[in-house]
Amino acid sequence: MTKNIAVKVEHVSKYFKLPTESTQSLRTVLVNRFKGIKGYKEQHVLKDINFEVEEGDFFGIVGRNGSGKSTLLKIISQIYVPEQGKVTVNGKLVSFIELGVGFNPELTGKENVYMNGAMLGFTTEEIDAMYDDIVDFAELGEFMNQKLKNYSSGMQVRLAFSVAIKAQGDILILDEVLAVGDEAFQRKCNDYFMERKNSGKTTILVTHDMGAVKKYCNKAVLIEHGLVKAYGNPDEVANQYSFDNANQEKNEAGEVVDTKKVEHLSVKLLTNELTQPGQPIEFEISYNVLEEIETYIAFSLTDIDRNIWIYNDNSMDYIVSGSGLKKCRYECTIPNVNNLKLKLQVSVRDNKDKMLAFADRQNTPVILVSRNDIAIDDVSAKDSATGLLQRNGRWEFNG
Repeated sequence: MTKNIAVKVEHVSKYFKLPTESTQSLRTVLVNRFKGIKGYKEQHVLKDINFEVEEGDFFGIVGRNGSGKSTLLKIISQIYVPEQGKVTVNGKLVSFIELGVGFNPELTGKENVYMNGAMLGFTTEEIDAMYDDIVDFAELGEFMNQKLKNYSSGMQVRLAFSVAIKAQGDILILDEVLAVGDEAFQRKCNDYFMERKNSGKTTILVTHDMGAVKKYCNKAVLIEHGLVKAYGNPDEVANQYSFDNANQEKNEAGEVVDTKKVEHLSVKLLTNELTQPGQPIEFEISYNVLEEIETYIAFSLTDIDRNIWIYNDNSMDYIVSGSGLKKCRYECTIPNVNNLKLKLQVSVRDNKDKMLAFADRQNTPVILVSRNDIAIDDVSAKDSATGLLQRNGRWEFNG
């Protein structure tokens, strides 16, 4: 290991044995063994994971629930042993995987600090040196001689969090926790992490908060189904995670309306689904009309997180007549926004505004708009004057 590597994860794989039958009979176990029946199945949680954390990195680990993130942290923290591969740690590691683990409600706050510090591997002398910083950060000086069971839940969380972040280790591991407590304490936590980010100390963070990944981390890795899907630039990793999540969360509504008048409604996104404010979003729509009727396209861009329309176009400005294949192309820009997860929903309507077809899930593209501190072209005054979404103009119908 080179001098500047704090944590090196090499070809790490981990699985758990899940029982498929419940028996306490030794005879049954032996009979099944001779028959080749294992009595369990293997759940492969991590599969050949590789990455490096350099000294001074604020390193993010992200992924959906069940992807293997917490298992990976427990392997790094030497709680679990991998079936394959190895993890090398250079320095003293402090793991904060669950708030308040190891705290005893019958002991005082002070006694819990010393007990929890000992569990983290610190000597009494080392905890003596850290004690005042822990108490000051938690803002619990007048309560430290009271039993923990008399603390409010918020006070317990603040004390546990303060022990973890003020412990003088070389590497700090945090699982799902960045800021806890009330608003004032959260601001203090934010200041601490900004300070730690620039201090040269190593931090490994598991979180579902992509804003935190972009704000604090200089590197990140995305774990999906036990595999590394993305690794490196935190903005790119966070955007990939957000985009994957948005695709999972698409509204299941949207089956084709059975009017026997329109079929084969298809929506194709022509530009990248990961885009920036002010960059054009272009898509193509095609559908087949079975009767001699007038039709038009209505569509909306919906904020997935808030379930509100960012833009809704339900006008009848582009009505086309006749049967046969219809195609149209649309281009728009979304200026002055950031970190939006949008779904493009499309329907076909007749000249009386009756819905004839609605795009299904496979034809509902997801678009992630994220700035990433990259320079983009300014939107012209003409564009911004028309509202959040500017129609730039291009509808092309082929009948």
